[in-house]
Amino acid sequence: MRVFDDTHHLGRYSRQQELKQREEDYRWHVYVEGLPHCIEAKDPSSLPCEVRFSFTKTTEFAFTASTGLTELALKGLTLSKKQWTSIDAISRVFCNKRTPISEYAQKHWKEDAFFGYQYLNGVNPILIRRCKVLPRNFPITVDKIFLHSHCKLTDEMQKGNIYLCDYKRLDGLEANTINGKKQYLMAPLVLTSFVLHLQLKQNPADDNPIFYPTDSEYDWLMAKIFVRSADFSEHQLNVHLLRTHLLAEVFAVSLLRNVPMIHPLYKVTAADEPQSFGVHLFTLLNGAEDVPNYYYRDDGLKLWDGILGHYYKSDAEVQQDTELQKWTSDIFEHGFLSQANTGIPQSLTTVAKMVKFVTMVIFTGSGQHSAVNTGQVRWPNLLLGLGGNYFFTQGQSSFYDCSHQVALGQYPEDHFSEEVPCKMIQSFQGELEVLTAVIKARNKGLEVPYTYMDPKEVENSVAI
Repeated sequence: MRVFDDTHHLGRYSRQQELKQREEDYRWHVYVEGLPHCIEAKDPSSLPCEVRFSFTKTTEFAFTASTGLTELALKGLTLSKKQWTSIDAISRVFCNKRTPISEYAQKHWKEDAFFGYQYLNGVNPILIRRCKVLPRNFPITVDKIFLHSHCKLTDEMQKGNIYLCDYKRLDGLEANTINGKKQYLMAPLVLTSFVLHLQLKQNPADDNPIFYPTDSEYDWLMAKIFVRSADFSEHQLNVHLLRTHLLAEVFAVSLLRNVPMIHPLYKVTAADEPQSFGVHLFTLLNGAEDVPNYYYRDDGLKLWDGILGHYYKSDAEVQQDTELQKWTSDIFEHGFLSQANTGIPQSLTTVAKMVKFVTMVIFTGSGQHSAVNTGQVRWPNLLLGLGGNYFFTQGQSSFYDCSHQVALGQYPEDHFSEEVPCKMIQSFQGELEVLTAVIKARNKGLEVPYTYMDPKEVENSVAI
């Protein structure tokens, strides 16, 4: 059963014919077992015309890439195998890409406060979790715990003042070999409150000590460098690639296969409709609701709005919308591989659950992607790999922005023609202007401005 009639259909195709053709055009493909499925395509030119990059965008990509490669060549970096031995040595790469963040990072990258700040407002702001009980594989020596005002660790944990960053997903992964040199990848545990305590591997052992701020300067610094390297891998593989790019493709392919263009869901997600960021964002925080100076959380929670409630007046309408239900089940099957423990629904039963689910989908491709993607070009202490006593810093692949930005709330294609949705969009655009002003005003008082959730910087969707 369909909730929405097909009085208006495209050209000579009926609703059924449109969906049948889309199922042919957009086929699922298993690229690697265990990863979300992707669209079946031999190369970009074999994609359906409606999702293929335009000539203009393709030309922009080529120009951006050639410009970046030319600049790297002029700096002697294109084929260079020389190792960078300090953050200062990287400054020549950033000489034309300086930002307040890059300059601040180059001055403060050794400091514990800045190290901790990046867990809240860096490129990976979703790893931090409130810690009520120490993990068994993190045997901290109590007499070496240093907290403010000589408080006891157990008391501070019960008060909710202790946080844990656990990189257990990296445990057992084999690091790359770069220029013939084997790299090192750790799976650290980081305990933080007002100071830090680090363990670089998951399992306690004689060769896996816990590092404390009272250790020698260079032991402590190297421990933090190894954590930053692990954070880069966790961020790029899980938080950025998997949780935004790969899932965004699943959401889009399922939409194109199962939902006709006249359906409000198609209009909403194709335009990245102004749904609430907050619902999905709040589920990620895991006890970090009241951490001070957590701008990723603060800015994301300020947007609460929606259009789909205008179209669905009852839970029954949600349950009877077969196209909506097929879109949901396709995402569960092909994106989350039918794993019930992911918390992803196989079907939608209420208007509230439908709005929450669509919110998650839209937030993933817009706000969340902005938060974990934009900062890559601004942080000079993102460590790609560690070999011996030397470290490599992310550079060539992220200094040049290949996206084609359409800001949140701006819709080049007019999907909505009805009066009420159009007024809701105008209202939402007004709210975005206010939020931008609020963020800019706050940032004036910050040494490191947080701009990734500024609507002017958030794209409507993952653009590449």
